[in-house]
Amino acid sequence: MNATAVSAVTTPTLAQRLPGLLLSVAIALAALALGKVAPLIGGPVFGIVLGILVRNLVAPGGTYTAGIQFAGKQVLQWSIIALGFGLSLDQVAKTGLESLSVTLVTITVAFLTAWLLGRMLKVHDKLKILIGVGTAICGGSAIAAITPIIKPDEHDTAFAISTIFLFNLVAVLLFPLLGHLLHLSDLGFGLWAGTAINDTSSVVAAGYSFSKEAGDYATIVKLTRATLIIPISLALAFAVAWKQKKQGASDFSLRRIFPWFILWFLVASGVRTMGLVPAAIQPALHVAAEFLIIVALTAIGLSANLRKMASTGVRPILLGLGVWAAVSVSSLLVQLVIGQL
Repeated sequence: MNATAVSAVTTPTLAQRLPGLLLSVAIALAALALGKVAPLIGGPVFGIVLGILVRNLVAPGGTYTAGIQFAGKQVLQWSIIALGFGLSLDQVAKTGLESLSVTLVTITVAFLTAWLLGRMLKVHDKLKILIGVGTAICGGSAIAAITPIIKPDEHDTAFAISTIFLFNLVAVLLFPLLGHLLHLSDLGFGLWAGTAINDTSSVVAAGYSFSKEAGDYATIVKLTRATLIIPISLALAFAVAWKQKKQGASDFSLRRIFPWFILWFLVASGVRTMGLVPAAIQPALHVAAEFLIIVALTAIGLSANLRKMASTGVRPILLGLGVWAAVSVSSLLVQLVIGQL
């Protein structure tokens, strides 16, 4: 095969990507609309579910493959960068310091539980990492951030996001009731929701179901917690690089494996922090980031093989349940010890 042919295989043209991109965008638009109707579920979850349904009921042909892969990888990275424009680091610094002890303990508990319980349940490493990071940090956004680094199979990513969503839904319905039964203060419940529920929309829904003050505090705690995906992504990137080097990979390159999109995320956050993003365009940037995530997750759904997901069985769901329960309990225990309930 000559060099031109190799280039054509490894780098598809825009024309080759267009069918899959258009399909992903079309389904994402439907998911966005459904998410507005049912915000408790949200557009990203609708996107991945609709993508899975189309993939396994209609089975788009090879013409769509290049565009679907591009949307599931490159657009995914763009969505993380776009999120940076909505996160002003100085706005969350004070609350971040107040909640740091609880956040660090719950994240540590999430990773330890995912590792230990995952070994007991014999869940493979990449799915353990996806569920652990998704539960520890910020659900689908965290999974989206580490996917380009650890490169899991598409059905593993879909399974992890679906598992995270299941327990988010349970938390939205259960946490406010438990909060009142436990007589938590507004700040205590906000800290609990912000550290123990992973998806931002679910944190907001649970927080404001308890009280306005709890909702405000939970949202800021959650945004602060989301910034920790940066050091975790970098740590994962170096771990992958070290593993490849140890295995003697001939094509090993730290520059190639480094998650540059995380660096651009920091740049975007810095631009927002310095006040260089006009207030008038901030809502549009938020909508753009949300839609890019929906497009990317739709593409992941379009790549997911339902039979492979089914063959995984209930073990990842049990893992998700165990990690979520451990994080929820540890958050309350730390607050009890430091007197913030």
